[in-house]
Amino acid sequence: MRKIEHIGIAVKNLETSNLLFEKLFGAPSYKQEEVASEGVRTSFFRNGPNKIELLEATNPDSPIAKFIEKKGEGIHHIAFDVEDIHAEMKRLQAEGFVLLNEVPKKGADNKLVAFLHPKTTNGVLIELCQEIE
Repeated sequence: MRKIEHIGIAVKNLETSNLLFEKLFGAPSYKQEEVASEGVRTSFFRNGPNKIELLEATNPDSPIAKFIEKKGEGIHHIAFDVEDIHAEMKRLQAEGFVLLNEVPKKGADNKLVAFLHPKTTNGVLIELCQEIE
């Protein structure tokens, strides 16, 4: 893992949260997109070298909707940038971590992504991200 790629925050209302984070950072979201396969709309903000991803559920069965129902709004995951997602998934699985998906999938912001089960990471959902070239 090379660096923290972004921190994902689950929100009930993307428009309202966008306004809040625009005020917080003094700049608008630089990218918004929907990831239909995950049932989520996202909005990205930069703060120096750091990125924040806001996530709003687009359907009641999505992982974000279930997270908010169980825990409320807040930090959903920490994403780490990796050079080779396949190799990193193999390495982490060999170290005893449980993967939530067997192969990487297309995520937001032009990334291949994979997740580690929070039961094996002290309750924190970890996302691995590799830029799609």
